[in-house]
Amino acid sequence: MHHVAIMNPSWKLIPKIISGEKSIESRWYRTKRTPWNRIKKGDAVFFKNSGAPVLARADVCDIMQFVIRGACDAEDIILNYGKEICLVENDPSLWHAIPRYCILVRLGHPCAVSMPFHINKKGFGCGAAWLTIPDIATIAL
Repeated sequence: MHHVAIMNPSWKLIPKIISGEKSIESRWYRTKRTPWNRIKKGDAVFFKNSGAPVLARADVCDIMQFVIRGACDAEDIILNYGKEICLVENDPSLWHAIPRYCILVRLGHPCAVSMPFHINKKGFGCGAAWLTIPDIATIAL
């Protein structure tokens, strides 16, 4: 499977993924949503900033899924994986709300794509920040 992770451009995380400084992509959710139970070792993740073309790619080396029962659970995840996640805000008490689920995707072989490309998100919802598809070529423009 292929996945597209849509990033907040103000966080400037894609260069950190390419350099290997950010070796875990995290998704924190209030509900179970993709890629929960839809991503596996060996899949590929493509990265793009919102409103921009796909700039990077990495392989999925490992997946960890957590049910968060309170701020302490979120703090434990940050304590154990925060450096690799490169979170912009490490204090869950300052987040809008404590998420109920966390997905950590350990990345391997990160690289810039040779030719950046745009995608067609039609059918995924305008607010979707993670897409799961069988083949990136089906949505590449």
